[in-house]
Amino acid sequence: MTDISSLEPVATFCGNCNCGCPQLFVDEAAPAERRIVITDDFGQQVQMSADQFGSIVEEAKAGKLDSIAIV
Repeated sequence: MTDISSLEPVATFCGNCNCGCPQLFVDEAAPAERRIVITDDFGQQVQMSADQFGSIVEEAKAGKLDSIAIV
């Protein structure tokens, strides 16, 4: 697991509280396949390549995630 304490978040998702909101980081020192780091509010994280993250962003922009029910 990457130590994110020295990384600056690129984006914070929520930001309306102090609950440990999910955040997006770019770890330039990590191997290319683990450079993007997404954390959740439970202290877990996902690491992926910039290409993998770009694919998620493109799918979201194309509306492929619109059917996910947000309660």
